[in-house]
Formats: sequence, C-alpha cells, structure tokens
Amino acid sequence: MHTQIDPRAELIDAAFSDRALLPEAAGAVRSVLDDLDRGALRVARRTQLDIDGPDAWTVDAWVQRAVVLSFALYEVKPIDAGELHFVDKLPPKRLTVADRVRVVPPGVARFGAHLEPGVILMPGFVNVGAFVGANTMVDTWATVGSCAQIGRDVHLAGGVGIGGVLEPPGARPVIIEDGAFVGSRCVVVEGVHVGREAVLGAGLVLTASTPIVDVTGHEERVWRGSIPARAVVVPGTRPKAFPAGTWHLPCALIIGHRVASTDRKTSLNEALRHFDVQA
Repeated sequence: MHTQIDPRAELIDAAFSDRALLPEAAGAVRSVLDDLDRGALRVARRTQLDIDGPDAWTVDAWVQRAVVLSFALYEVKPIDAGELHFVDKLPPKRLTVADRVRVVPPGVARFGAHLEPGVILMPGFVNVGAFVGANTMVDTWATVGSCAQIGRDVHLAGGVGIGGVLEPPGARPVIIEDGAFVGSRCVVVEGVHVGREAVLGAGLVLTASTPIVDVTGHEERVWRGSIPARAVVVPGTRPKAFPAGTWHLPCALIIGHRVASTDRKTSLNEALRHFDVQA
C-alpha cells in the first residue's frame, strides 16, 4: 500500500539537521503542533490491524523532530489558566464542553496533546505529542509522557508513570493498547508496548530491559519490551549471581490471561483477585 509523504516532513527534517533553516520551517512546525493537538496527526500510528504487538505500529520520526523544534520556536512566558499560573513555552491545552472531555483541577494537558471524547483527566498531566483514546481514565497524579500513545477504554490508576520520548527521533514511544488496566504506581517507560486488555498489577516497573516471564506453563518463557494481549502481569524477582553473592532483581511475571469473567468491564481488583493476587 502506497503511503503519501507529508510535504512538511522534508522541511522539518532539514531544519532538524541544520537549525539555520528553522525560520523557513517554522510554519510547518507550528502546523504539526496544531495537528497533534487536534488529533489529526499522531507520532505513532497502527499500520497493521490484523496483528498484536509493537510491530503493528509505525513511528513517524519527522513528527517527533517537529515537537523538538517547537521548543526553539516558542518563548518562555507567563501563562494564565483561570486561577492557575504557569511559566512555560507551550500553553495548557484549551478544551471546551463540546470536546466532551473532563479535566479535574489541577489536571493539565499540554498543547500538542490530544484527548478523545470521554477522557477523564484527574489531577495528573499529559505532555505534548501524547494521544489519549476515548473513554480513558487518567487517574490522580498519573502522568502521560511526551508522544506516548494511550488507547481507548484504558485505566491509568493513581500515580502511574507513562514515560515519554522525543529523541532519538524514530524511537518508539510507550504504547498502551485499548482496554488495558495499569495499576497504581506502575511505571512504563522506554517504548514498552502493552497489549490490548492487558492487566498490570500495582507497583510494576517495565523498561525495555525488564525480563517479562510467563510462568503459566511447565517452563518459563522470557521476553522483553512487550506485554501480550490480555495478559495479567504482576511484579516479581529473579535470582542473579554476582561476585558478592546472589541477589534478586526485578522482573514482570505473567500469571495468567483475562477470561470472560475478568473482561474490560470489571475492576482491576477483580481481575487480579481471579488469580489470587493483591492489587
């Protein structure tokens, strides 16, 4: 399938390599930020609908470059948002009742982020370039980093940290697929992909190098960087020998998969209780 190249990409790529060309590319950079804010453009997009996993996604590096260049275009200035006062280069996102998004004070989405209808943003933060799908909950003190892609019907529980990425351009952002539960104080960074309707237990830390161990079979299966669709995952440890002795390092344990009785309509607590695990 032929994909048409956006005419702004060449201008932005050239200005990223040579900042002397930034004035010529300024209009393109600003229009990319506008499109990200409206949801007309995304840093990463699903290009294969028939498979699960990170390979189904394509990252547009030139869009990430535009976000980086925007920081050189916009000046630091005082910004008023009602009774709240900020000092930044990018203003908070402007939303109206017609957008059908709830933002509970002092929750903030930054300009250049997109929130689909039905999103609830509690007192948390959504950074530039991020996309948050319809009917997703960003709970209290949860953060969604720059360019992260959050699907529809996702629950990011209190204190969740979703990492951001801007450089190097082309690096995959964190991707949370539709219907996932991310438990309290989870941290997901370094481009980790969380499959649709997966459940992450409280306190789980996922980096690109975190061992993800499926313990549901007779022998363990280990991989990194991606949580399978509908997997139920909790924090664990694995022994590792060092010269000073054997120590236990963090890992993620896949302890089961969601079934009809733990579908996306149930709470995180109920989904984990099905496997006799505390939330």
